[in-house]
Amino acid sequence: MYLEFRHLRTIRAIHQSGSLARAADTLHITQSALSHQIKGLEDQVGMELFHRRTKPMRLSPAGMKMLRLAEMVLPEVARLEEEFRALKSGRSGRLHIAIECHACFDWLFPVLDQLRHAWPEVDLDIRQRLAFDALEALRREEIDFVISSDPVALPGVTFSPLFDYEPRFVAAAAHPLAQHDHIEAEDFEEELLLTYPVDRSKTDVFTGLLTPARVEPRAVRQVEMTEVILMLVAAGRGVAVLPDWVLRKVADNSDFVTRPLTPNGLSKRMYAATRDEDTMVPYVAHMIRLCRSEPVKRQRS
Repeated sequence: MYLEFRHLRTIRAIHQSGSLARAADTLHITQSALSHQIKGLEDQVGMELFHRRTKPMRLSPAGMKMLRLAEMVLPEVARLEEEFRALKSGRSGRLHIAIECHACFDWLFPVLDQLRHAWPEVDLDIRQRLAFDALEALRREEIDFVISSDPVALPGVTFSPLFDYEPRFVAAAAHPLAQHDHIEAEDFEEELLLTYPVDRSKTDVFTGLLTPARVEPRAVRQVEMTEVILMLVAAGRGVAVLPDWVLRKVADNSDFVTRPLTPNGLSKRMYAATRDEDTMVPYVAHMIRLCRSEPVKRQRS
């Protein structure tokens, strides 16, 4: 037996309307075409699907079995059609994110909360385990959005600039370096440097200052959480370099002192990496706009 969706829609329409004429209007076909369709379907089944001499028309036992199938299948088809329409229009999809910047969690969660309300049909997720291989994971389509301060030329990948920020030195107020107007690479030689658990090639203090100067800190301790880094700094257990938006929260705290790196300070830029074909998808474009605005609010607050 060969069944099409139109056959199931026909069975349901006649059952709901009780007559061929009203069912034909519902299905936007002629009554003659509808009768021909039913006859062909009954020939396939080998038995009548309707009791035609009753008013309204009633389904036969065979017709009732087909109606049960229609009531299972057609709602699923309708849901799938709506999902495809949503995908085509950009209302739904997937946005899995990897971050090459631990401190970005400070502003990322408010961004995701706004995006969730604006695009409730988009599947949002943060894929932390892919952070160390984020750009290759993006090209393999395991993730869809990478936040990075280290753009590289990759075929098929677009780096959209988000905002500029300043990595700044932070130490306990009683630390000897608190007397300096700015911090140079050599000042780290006797210091325990607290950093996030990220490769040096993606750590601002190394890429922007220490590695070019060929300076090595006395020791490096990797710490997962910003709050723990700040706690250790306040206790005199090390020094750190953190983005300016993070240090805004301790600007009025007498336990800390912050200083620029080098006389003119360092400037870095954050980027969003996406696949070329996804950059203008509506919810991706909205995510990029939010990632530009939210951190700047925190820098100015």
